[in-house]
Amino acid sequence: MGLRINSVAPDFEAETTKGRIRFHEFIGDGWVVLFSHPKDFTPVCTTELGRLAHLLPEFEKRGVRVIGLSVDPVEAHARWAADIEETQGAAVTYPIIGDTDLKVAKLYDMLPEDAGETSEGRTAADNATVRTVFIIGPDKRVKAQLVYPMSSGRNFDEVLRLVDSIQLTSRHPVATPVDWKPGEDVIIVPSLADEQARAAFPGGWRALKPYLRLVPQPD
Repeated sequence: MGLRINSVAPDFEAETTKGRIRFHEFIGDGWVVLFSHPKDFTPVCTTELGRLAHLLPEFEKRGVRVIGLSVDPVEAHARWAADIEETQGAAVTYPIIGDTDLKVAKLYDMLPEDAGETSEGRTAADNATVRTVFIIGPDKRVKAQLVYPMSSGRNFDEVLRLVDSIQLTSRHPVATPVDWKPGEDVIIVPSLADEQARAAFPGGWRALKPYLRLVPQPD
């Protein structure tokens, strides 16, 4: 059975560009975005790591730690980081995991068990499925995952928006509607009866249907 929303994020030890980590200790009591890419020195991923470096202060403001993963060795990550800073205008200061034995990629269901035990000789096409974003909560559970093909660059503004939604809905009995942005109205969850909703939202709400109750975003 692969990872699903609310699965416990598998723990592991690994070398990173910032030293050796145990993943659950790295998460601590905060939030983590773990994102993977199929190979160092690839063009689309170069732009992605640079964009995330630009956005890192926004994630940190939300108490979110960022960590990357590639099946290439840590030494290659360090060399690649120089290219990223040169071409994208931002230094990669977040850690990147070196997964040369493919252990983490397999743990996170991004590569099959029969993929071998070494990254040596593997191409980006061999690792095409190592292209996922995981949002992990303080309870060490997967809150969301997004999987992309190699040809499509990821939208980290959307990942940031998704973090905002997940954090908000973890604190309040609300859901966020389509295309929601922070500060916009949210939806009272259907599991909250009107009597309970009145206690939770004394200012009232706007009901488009009995099951579709809009309320200003709570703090």
